[in-house]
Amino acid sequence: MRRRDFLQSSLTVGTAALSCTLLPPMSARAADSDRVDVTLEARPYRYPSVTGTNFTGLAYNGRVPGPLLRVRYGQSFRARFINRTGGPSTIHWHGMILPNDMDGVPYVTQPPVPDGGEFIYTYKPGPPGFRWYHSHVGDQEALGLFGAFLVEDPREPRADVEVVLVLHDVPDRDSLWAAVAGNSKAPMDVPPGLSPNGMEAQSAMGGMGGMGGMTRPMKPMPMGDEVRYLSHCLSGAAYPHTRPLIVKVGQTVRLRILNASPTLTHYVRLAGHRLRVTHSDGNLLPRAVTVDALRIGVAERYDAWFEVTRPGAWLLESLMGDVHDRRQSVLIRTADAAGRPPEVPPASLAGAELFTYELAGAGVPLLPGVPEPFGPANVRTTLRLGGGKPGDPHWTIDGKIWPHTPKIDVRHGDRVQIHFTNPTDMDHPMHLHGHVFELVEVSGQRLRDPLPKDTTLVPAGSTATWRFRADSPPGRWVLHCHNVVHMMAGMMSEVDYLRAS
Repeated sequence: MRRRDFLQSSLTVGTAALSCTLLPPMSARAADSDRVDVTLEARPYRYPSVTGTNFTGLAYNGRVPGPLLRVRYGQSFRARFINRTGGPSTIHWHGMILPNDMDGVPYVTQPPVPDGGEFIYTYKPGPPGFRWYHSHVGDQEALGLFGAFLVEDPREPRADVEVVLVLHDVPDRDSLWAAVAGNSKAPMDVPPGLSPNGMEAQSAMGGMGGMGGMTRPMKPMPMGDEVRYLSHCLSGAAYPHTRPLIVKVGQTVRLRILNASPTLTHYVRLAGHRLRVTHSDGNLLPRAVTVDALRIGVAERYDAWFEVTRPGAWLLESLMGDVHDRRQSVLIRTADAAGRPPEVPPASLAGAELFTYELAGAGVPLLPGVPEPFGPANVRTTLRLGGGKPGDPHWTIDGKIWPHTPKIDVRHGDRVQIHFTNPTDMDHPMHLHGHVFELVEVSGQRLRDPLPKDTTLVPAGSTATWRFRADSPPGRWVLHCHNVVHMMAGMMSEVDYLRAS
């Protein structure tokens, strides 16, 4: 289809699924109650045709993404989790600081919930901001077990329009497991409770067989391709089936954008507008940054604002590296622009000002021989990320795979610094459970304004440094690459509290 015809088709095709979740005011009942109660049931799910594929995955409450969860900061939260996946499962509450036994990592913070079983998660969600939730067993998150979670701060200014957008990519499951298995040339079954490299079920992945621990026949995949994708979606649909967002001239719009892809970094741009970025991973940035496009690593979230200054229609689109795929788009327009062909972002990011850590943090080069000016730290460690060689199924930390990777032992109150070196040819989205850390260095640049984060890309062939105070509830908090292939293939460690304060 020609580009002009493709764009015009978006104005006439029915909108069969939501691409965005508008945020109406919280109901009086939810806002006034001391506790918010939800039920989340995980079960098999057939992706609808609006995603551009026929694929059987998993879903919470019969939808992908799962339901948007919202609480007011300070409220208690109780989630009844019902597992109907066909195998073990858990829920991890990504970005939350919460009791360790509520963190949802199987065999580390809790026994996995068996098929047909239930578990009650209860805690006070925080810090305030844009969080999310997902399974932490095998490839269940990649199959559809994820959703957005907002912890609202009543003191924050509100936009006229607030929208949650979830970028997600539907993987070819055989190619995903072939990547975990190291591009095996021969068909291979994944026994229940084992990973393709023989890791025992007592690992943090739990039943590595993914959906119910069922066996998965392997197919070889081309070398150089990590995972093949069947479709690229935006909150449950692929363009042109995504529902338009109707705005008015003079309104301020707040976009809360989550990258829930199993492996892909996304670049997001809105035609005709620049985006003012105020929050990263739900945390307020030291200063707002205005850019042309966002770079969003796996599991990262950004809050980006823009003002509607004129009538019109515009596409907000995602690019995946050098790949331009208009399926991951949503139409934003004023009411009087119905039927008008939308403005589209350039097909290339050449010349665009990107949100980067160095830009947001006012990076300056570290001088050779000058001590690292990151502040005091009584626990310092360097972790070397490795793996990814052709035919090698392992992704490693210090040359080892989970659960044999080095652990970071801390005591309550310690000041901790973690320095990552990444000699591999891939960025790694590293995530620490149960903490908000400060990104203080990336690619040899000190950030004069450290960025509060729970996930950061460690650049290929380069470095990144975190610092944080060990003041979370005591327990074992996993630290891992959020690329699901790398995590399942061993790139995971822990921050372990030796004692409570």
